[in-house]
Amino acid sequence: MRSKFDRQLAKLHDMLIEMGAMVEKAITFAIHALVQQDEAMAKRAIAFDTEIDQMEKDIESMCLKLILQQQPVAKDLRLISAALKMITDMERIGDQASDISEIAIYLIGETYVRKLDHIPQMAAATAKMVTDSIEAYVKMDLELAQRVIEYDDIVDGLFDSVRNDLVEQIQENKANGPQAIDLIMIAKYFERIGDHATNIAEWVVFSITGKHGKP
Repeated sequence: MRSKFDRQLAKLHDMLIEMGAMVEKAITFAIHALVQQDEAMAKRAIAFDTEIDQMEKDIESMCLKLILQQQPVAKDLRLISAALKMITDMERIGDQASDISEIAIYLIGETYVRKLDHIPQMAAATAKMVTDSIEAYVKMDLELAQRVIEYDDIVDGLFDSVRNDLVEQIQENKANGPQAIDLIMIAKYFERIGDHATNIAEWVVFSITGKHGKP
């Protein structure tokens, strides 16, 4: 009986890794679309949102089957409960990558008022946070989960830099305002993605320690 449960739990881990990879690709496609003004890539990121939504439903179904059919012990129940919470955050990241891509499509053909340095750094940082948080869950790595949580401060700092730079652009020339606001919105979406990745890491902490939040 236990061996069957372990096999199903391993399958759950594989599904979470797959969903995490989808989310990472959605972020990567979205930032590529923005920087390169690539409409096809933006549409790929938007299309990924549907696949991520379906993956959330599949994992949710898997988790409920494990709870109802296998009668997991307390530690296993924490793992499954954490997975249910994590997929909600991953689904929301997919939504935000799609939102970023929609703005990127709107901005195609415009010359950017500011060189896009910090926003791609935010994208790379948040994608890494998602990947590391899933890895921490699968490996039950409390230290890695803690690093993800701490890394959110870097993303917040990058957001502050983007916002300050773009506010300065608006002050210098009001004509820069509409695009600057769109870029600030994109940066805000990436900041939220970092928050969701932090939430995932905090649920990893819960799955290991039974306590939600920072170790």
